Amino acid sequence: MSSIDLRGIFPPITTPFIDGKVAYDKLAFNIEKWSKTGLRGFVVLGSNGEYVYLSPAEKRKTVETVAQNTPDGMVVIAGTGCESTDETIALTNDCASLGAHAALVITPHYYGGEMSETTLINHFTVVADNSAIPILLYSVPKFTHITVAAKVVAELSQHPNIIGIKESSGNVNLLGQYLNNMSDDFNVMIGTAGVLFGGLSIGCAGGVLALANLAPQKCVQIFDYVKQGRFDEAKTLQLKMIPVNNAVTATYGVPGLKAAMDMRGYFGGEPRLPLLPASDQIKSEIKAILQQAELLKEDANIINKEPINVRP
Repeated sequence: MSSIDLRGIFPPITTPFIDGKVAYDKLAFNIEKWSKTGLRGFVVLGSNGEYVYLSPAEKRKTVETVAQNTPDGMVVIAGTGCESTDETIALTNDCASLGAHAALVITPHYYGGEMSETTLINHFTVVADNSAIPILLYSVPKFTHITVAAKVVAELSQHPNIIGIKESSGNVNLLGQYLNNMSDDFNVMIGTAGVLFGGLSIGCAGGVLALANLAPQKCVQIFDYVKQGRFDEAKTLQLKMIPVNNAVTATYGVPGLKAAMDMRGYFGGEPRLPLLPASDQIKSEIKAILQQAELLKEDANIINKEPINVRP
């Protein structure tokens, strides 16, 4: 394994806003609650963190806040991918100095037609060569319209400072291609909870899951069931969580995710403009989905409850 143990569940955490400004105190509040649920760590400045709406100063302060409030033994991964290679390196090393343990680097995509395999390999290699912390590749075709090919991953997995990839398309076949061609100490991370059970079953190291923002213990439980060989229980819980995951990703997006977090006792709040908050109708639909999944029957104030399956 790599020097950083990524085996487990990471939420790509949301960024709290109040009146359009980053609410760093609410971010610290969420980190404290999440830290008691068995999560392996946090991904900050990911797609669900509305990172494209944050200023350079806000990005750095957000990473610093997360790092300062994360307990020892948990892993902080910062989303540092920018359109230019130089800017990516600068943000990566700044986040390293602020306490991030690794960086998640999205594929540059504005000039998508120019992002050939050779271009991507060169970009990630130069970033890794100049990064003070290990990096993970980030393939999220939903936003970038670029899929990182297995051939590219196979070559980049040989780099000593490239330790994994987050793959968010939900394509289990592609995950399998990565697993078949990567180096032994490379981590393939599932990027959507809809394929958590399937991805773990074929050998993925863990997951970076939007669902883990509001149902971290359920995601951790699926992970633990698979590792214990309790596949029937893992499958049952996976199927129960699929409607919830669909609601807070494809159907209602970040506004819906934040509304669901509010219902679960975390601070979700409103997204930053131009995104609009979930309507009352959407909130009602989300509430019904959470009730169907029995997520509102639990005590939402989980901060004082015993954690489930917490690993040291």
